[in-house]
Amino acid sequence: MKNLYNNFFIRLSAFGALMFLLSQCGSKKTETTTEQFSDATTQTVQLDIEKPELTFGFIKLTDMAPLAIAKELGYFEDEGLFVTIEAQSNWKNVLDRVIDGQLDGSHMLAGQPIAAGAGFGRQAELVTAFSMDLNGNGITVSNDVWSKMKANVPADAEGKPIHPIKADALAPVIDEYKKDGKAFKMGMVFPVSTHNYEIRYWLAAAGIKPGYYTADNIQGQVDADVLLSVTPPPQMPATLEAGTIYGYCVGEPWNQQAVFKGIGVPVTTNLDIWKNNPEKVFVMTKEFTEKYPNTAIAVTKALIRAGKWLDTPGNRPEAVGILSMPEYVGADSVVIANSMTGTFEFEKGDKRSMPDFNVFFRYHATYPYYSDGTWFLTQMRRWGQIPESKPANWYSETIQDIYRPDIWNQAAQLLLKEGYLTEEEIPETDGYKPATTDFIDGISYDGKDPIGYINSFEIGNKD
Repeated sequence: MKNLYNNFFIRLSAFGALMFLLSQCGSKKTETTTEQFSDATTQTVQLDIEKPELTFGFIKLTDMAPLAIAKELGYFEDEGLFVTIEAQSNWKNVLDRVIDGQLDGSHMLAGQPIAAGAGFGRQAELVTAFSMDLNGNGITVSNDVWSKMKANVPADAEGKPIHPIKADALAPVIDEYKKDGKAFKMGMVFPVSTHNYEIRYWLAAAGIKPGYYTADNIQGQVDADVLLSVTPPPQMPATLEAGTIYGYCVGEPWNQQAVFKGIGVPVTTNLDIWKNNPEKVFVMTKEFTEKYPNTAIAVTKALIRAGKWLDTPGNRPEAVGILSMPEYVGADSVVIANSMTGTFEFEKGDKRSMPDFNVFFRYHATYPYYSDGTWFLTQMRRWGQIPESKPANWYSETIQDIYRPDIWNQAAQLLLKEGYLTEEEIPETDGYKPATTDFIDGISYDGKDPIGYINSFEIGNKD
């Protein structure tokens, strides 16, 4: 809290213009926020912390927000933790540094700890006790591709595209590129990223083959209509502008950056591909949680509080100011605010209300559901990253070694006693969400029936 208060006037100076703009939207006064945190600090009962000095990693995306908020608002300090947060260059670096012990934990792709425990890529025993957010990604195409796609997209009475926009509108454009002898190239951020599976899901739902992974083709481009390749998130807009790729799937603020620069158009968000899908997680090694159990619980407590603060009405403008700081996301505050304050811009000027684009706490967003993790395993099998058929019990056993709601529950119960959470904010669950059809193709997903789900797709491996 002291760190936040001492730095407030520095931040106000740096982001004066932004704060004036956001104040017109009814942002909270700093006095109110300071009073809240002063009261909150006296409620926290510190555990016997085994390792108080910690270093965490993150990638420059808005969904790292719980880490920035927990640090800037003093939630880590309340727990007796002294945390340094370091930006990392790419997702592979994040994974390697956590496994090697250079980082005590990190903002990470949900698929990374799962792949590490399931046999794809570098192997390690990693765990997550905290889901950082829901939704938050988009699929953007170049202006040229959009100009060709738009003719295939239904419009409303005002001439605006009707959403969700399915990849059916892209299929004729891909065929046109093929006839001209051009491979249709798109970017995603990492082979086991939500972005990879979401763009594949979106394409395959329209009958477009996104390619398979094999022992000989680790790029996942076997039998592909669209060639997907890895591009680090902050480099997406520049790579699109250079013409190296014709579209991409990425988190914010890099879709809105394409709109801001006038080089591309977002055509859909992952809220439409899978409503309220899990996105990033906070990851530690299993060894860390066993060696420093109280520290792991304390970290989780601070992050849950940060998630709740982020979804408390009126707090997002301040969050935008914090994320705009160069040590965090460092993008233009107006670009960050586009999605973080409940709107999303598609074509320039076509800004739509999307209050659930970034969810950090609502819908029990911070809870690490087994069914969320199992979905990633089904997609790894669907596209060949898991090369052989597995029995249904393998999916449940694998994910229960990685997703750790037991740690989350210990943290949540302490927060309940301290008055930071209510009973309603702690889910009553066996770790599995009910079956849902909230996907762009309407196919039902039940985390307790992974084999049936894998076999329900027209395109993909079958078991």
